[in-house]
Amino acid sequence: MKAITVLPGKAGSIRLEERPGPSPDPGTLLVETLAPGVCGTDREIVSGAYGWAPPDSERMILGHESLGRVLEAPAGSGFSKGDRVVGIVRRRDPVPCVACDAGEWDMCRNGRYTERGIKARDGYGAEHFRLEPDYAVKIDASLGLAGVLLEPSTILAKAWDHIDRIGHRTRSWSPHTVLVAGAGPVGLLAALMGRQRGHDVHVLDRAEDGPKPELVRALGGTYHVDRLPQDFRPDIALECTGAAELVAELIKRAAVDGIVCLTGVSSSRPPLPFDFGRLNRNVVLGNIVVFGSVNANKAHYEAGAKALAKADRAWLAKLISRRVPLDRWHEAFEKKPGDIKVVVQFAGEERA
Repeated sequence: MKAITVLPGKAGSIRLEERPGPSPDPGTLLVETLAPGVCGTDREIVSGAYGWAPPDSERMILGHESLGRVLEAPAGSGFSKGDRVVGIVRRRDPVPCVACDAGEWDMCRNGRYTERGIKARDGYGAEHFRLEPDYAVKIDASLGLAGVLLEPSTILAKAWDHIDRIGHRTRSWSPHTVLVAGAGPVGLLAALMGRQRGHDVHVLDRAEDGPKPELVRALGGTYHVDRLPQDFRPDIALECTGAAELVAELIKRAAVDGIVCLTGVSSSRPPLPFDFGRLNRNVVLGNIVVFGSVNANKAHYEAGAKALAKADRAWLAKLISRRVPLDRWHEAFEKKPGDIKVVVQFAGEERA
């Protein structure tokens, strides 16, 4: 079978190669890959900055965002031939820690978890893969290619789950205004889930034209280019870029009793020129909560699948900005203007 592989830690090592098909395993699903998505983590791995190969191989099959069709399913698994499925990325650690033992591998305490296509496990960027039923999530077939958005959706399903839990620390909490920083796939899905909750959603991004402003407006949200009104103070803010300046800006702007969720990962840079003492006073005196969120467990995958199933299909389809055929796979890893979500199309009637 064809597979996109990389030598983790070595830039320029990505290639399309022939690999043996998945070994027989009657306890697992055999899945035909339709279209894995490409994100910033994949590009970091390709650049040599990140990633770990499986213990028994120098190279790793890339791809943690999946979309596939079941070819074989064991009896009693809850899956059938033809089902559309997405594979969960993270696997619990072998000890396991108390969080992994509870099925909350996204909160792993000892760091010994593994991840498909990222850390010590082959990913989903191959024509076929095996998937344990416990780590498979069925999605609505009517989503078509937009089903590949489930993995990024889980990041926001977890973020909103934790926001709701934190918010109910007080009986009087009644949020209205939401600010999302970044209009990439994660930011747009954050906005979608905010609108599904009935909030007044605002999205801040640099793009002045292209699809992003219209996608936000189509949700009923407000799009801001580069700056916000001076007196704008959101009840909830989700930072989806990792830009350190925006992280500081969102914390400074949070309303009293506000919640700020950080989903982007910042790079190391020189200290920012701002008054940290004042920022700390605002957080303490305003009862503001700032927290980080990464990865997701199965409950979040199921919540993400429900959010996508409720969404407008035409709107979701516009998030897939490029569909790259397998014979031009390398183009999917090149950033281009207007990109939101890029996928590599392996098979299926979803192929453009």
